[in-house]
Amino acid sequence: MPVLLPTSRSRRSAQGADGARQTPRDHAVVIAGGGPTGLMLAAELALADVDVAVVERRPDQSIVETRAGGLHARTIEVLDQRGVAERFLREGEILQLAGFAWTPLDISDLPTRHAYGLKLRQTRIERILADWVEQLAVPIYREREVTGFTQDQTGLDVTLSGGARLRAKYLVGCDGGRSLVRKIAGIDFPGTSPTLSNLMAEVEMREAPQFGLRHDALGFHGLSKTESGRVLVVVTEATLAATGQPTLRDLSDALVAVYGTDFGMQNPAWISRFTDAARQAASYRKGRVLLAGDAAHIHHSVGGQGLNLGVQDAVNLGWKLTQVVKGLSPDSLLDSYHDERHPVAARVLKNTRAQIALLRRGDDGRKAAREAIAELLAMDEPRRRFGAMMSGLDIAYDLGEGDKLLGRRMPDLDLAVEGRRLNLFTLLHSARGVLLNFGQRGGIDVAPWADRIDVVDASHDGSWELPVIGRVTAPGAVLVRPDGHVAWVGDESQHGLEDALTRWFGPAAV
Repeated sequence: MPVLLPTSRSRRSAQGADGARQTPRDHAVVIAGGGPTGLMLAAELALADVDVAVVERRPDQSIVETRAGGLHARTIEVLDQRGVAERFLREGEILQLAGFAWTPLDISDLPTRHAYGLKLRQTRIERILADWVEQLAVPIYREREVTGFTQDQTGLDVTLSGGARLRAKYLVGCDGGRSLVRKIAGIDFPGTSPTLSNLMAEVEMREAPQFGLRHDALGFHGLSKTESGRVLVVVTEATLAATGQPTLRDLSDALVAVYGTDFGMQNPAWISRFTDAARQAASYRKGRVLLAGDAAHIHHSVGGQGLNLGVQDAVNLGWKLTQVVKGLSPDSLLDSYHDERHPVAARVLKNTRAQIALLRRGDDGRKAAREAIAELLAMDEPRRRFGAMMSGLDIAYDLGEGDKLLGRRMPDLDLAVEGRRLNLFTLLHSARGVLLNFGQRGGIDVAPWADRIDVVDASHDGSWELPVIGRVTAPGAVLVRPDGHVAWVGDESQHGLEDALTRWFGPAAV
């Protein structure tokens, strides 16, 4: 007897007006986890008309506790590439979010339309993404979890809690740091064990607290007022002995150890515990199983890079899965997902470890080191370089020898196309590749790939400028992947273009 699961309407079999549940069915891709990474990946695939479904344990996108608090510049850019950035910008607060070890980094002079961050809580980020995914008619099997799967040569049989089974060509684990998908797949998760434990909570206080940040022998701590009028507490615990779900007593003890009082703390909305453990999956792929977001990498929240890293994982993976699922590219294209994203996350783990090393204690030596770093980051060149790193604007994939642009994010140029003015990112809204020709109109013909990429004859006045590398010579033509990164740079001679098209978009159509 089939198990019925709740789902949103499907592109192929719409949910009835009475909200009747559907029987689970086969999908090209099943995503385990409906957080920001899973939702972004679902949207990427749905834009390309790939049959994708999400399995999510929660009944909706509600999150009680505070998690991620905003979006960095590159994440806003990738949302802009899909035409949905304004949905987030309308609900958040634009400000300078980037920082390193509590040293603010002003990125307002970096070459991007979004030279800022966006203060926006994860619960609101998820709701906006979920609304988008619903508009794209992606089925979401709620109040269910992936509990097991087996692979064969043609796909996977995926078991859900409650006994339901789904058949899929690929399974993507976006199910968090304790990912069951990763564990069942047998993918190692090496890294470093915790050196500190933080409690975070949102509470009421009968006594007026001492707002602000502080360092001491235990570590770093902070008290700030939330939009609701409650107090957001971040405090370092005295030991690593406590594990599991923290209690009000744990929080009270930690506050007393630091401040000498718990300020009459009461009525906690939530309390959570997190550490500086830093781990990364040894491989982002094993057969037909892939990992993204926290399932692939965990680290301390300092710098606010985690959610952004996961969303960008999804944008890198989505179009590659599309190519493979549709039979346009060989399965080996998926290996480039690990090759490109693993180094990016490794660098994030490295910079979070460095920040924690500086913040870990309030002793004189670390204080002097923090002051020296702050002095260095006040200089323009280090500020711009670190600002580009912390905001994700300097990410460059190693695509081999070639032009400086190769592998980097394509700048959002002001273009003239068929007498119209438009931003380059609007050409990426459909999640397809784009070949931009700045030379003679019709000078480049890539008809065998016309079902996969768009050819646009355009003109642009002015220089091209990218974070870190500065101004670059404007090329005669450029191939931009769906994720916004440059795959080929050339001119009307088209030298190397066929190889690049085959590498990223599969063999020419017969």
